[in-house]
Order: sequence, then C-alpha cells, then structure tokens
Amino acid sequence: MRTRVKICGITRIEDGLAAARAGADAIGLVFYPNSSRFVETETAASIARALPPFISKVALFVNAPTDEISAVLQQVPIDLIQFHGNECPEYCADHGRPYIKAIRMKEGIDLLAERERYDTACGLLVDSYVAGIPGGTGETFNWSLIPQEIAGEIVLAGGLEPRNVQEAVTTVRPWGVDVSGGVEISGGIKDARAIQQFVTGVQHGDRNNH
Repeated sequence: MRTRVKICGITRIEDGLAAARAGADAIGLVFYPNSSRFVETETAASIARALPPFISKVALFVNAPTDEISAVLQQVPIDLIQFHGNECPEYCADHGRPYIKAIRMKEGIDLLAERERYDTACGLLVDSYVAGIPGGTGETFNWSLIPQEIAGEIVLAGGLEPRNVQEAVTTVRPWGVDVSGGVEISGGIKDARAIQQFVTGVQHGDRNNH
C-alpha cells in the first residue's frame, strides 16, 4: 500500500506546485495567526486555485471561532479541515466538511480512546507534544506509543524530514505522513528539493514494507 503525503504550511503558489510535482497527495494551509506559516485567506485561495486536480486542500485551525472557519470555507475551495486545538468532536463535525483531528502524543494519551471519541473524523493525525505549541514543533515522539492495530489508519506527523521519513514509514506503516518544517528553508518557505527528497523517502519506506 502507498503511504499518502501531505505537505503542510504552504504559503506560496510555487511551493504548492512543487509539492504537487513531487507527488504529494495534499497540501496544508494554516489559518492560525500565531504560526510562522499563517496564510491570509486571499493568498490561500490563490494557492488552491493554482493547484492541479486531485491534490487535497486541507485547512488547519487551532480553536478558531465558527465564523472564522465559515469565512475561509466560503472563499477557499477546502476539501478537508484539520483541527489542531482542543476542539470537541461535536464542534469538529459541525462545519460541513470532512475533518481530521490532531492528537499531540505524550505519556497517558490513549489513541484507541481518542479514535472512539472522534468517531466522526476521517482519521487522527498524531503529532509531537510540546507544551504551549499546537504543532509544527520539529520534534519527533516515541513511535512505539502508537497501537499497532490503528497505525494503518493514522497520519503521522512530528519532526519528520527527508532523513527520517523512510524509517518512519517502515516502522509505523501509517496511512499518511505530514511534514512542514522538515522541508523548509525558513518558516513558511519550502525547499522544492527537500520536498522531492521527502516523497522519495516515503516511496523507499513503502518498498521496504512490501
């Protein structure tokens, strides 16, 4: 099976196109003002319009008010929402789009219970826990905390980069992987070559799993 790839924190049209050319399945647009990868709605709409077919556009929010989410959905052709805060399942399910819920992994987090709690989600994105930072930390976590029986359903995030993604795919066998800082020159500015190397690493990991 092929591991899906999402390149998150896209802030420029050329980076979205580089992700598409490299073979990414999805790009992430961050609508969290405190992030270095925050993108204005107008810019996000331009990026989304420039992408070729079959690339999913994912909108990332952190505890955003309903009207803020609605405004983005009206102006940007978003396929999927990624909730990265403390949003409850009812709130996540209330926006007329499929969603994934980010879970920040630390000791004591029960992923099986979280999957049951967010049973309306398309899936869980499992990220590193760093106090006070909702995501994009650049830190990996202990992958063995992921229960084997649901590893094939999750999107793995947290400190992934071209150098470790092959190992991540081989070890965890997730449904998908998500990268942001690991393919950047600086906050929000992607490196097309690093994106290509990342996708190649995923493909090598998939080959190891066959």
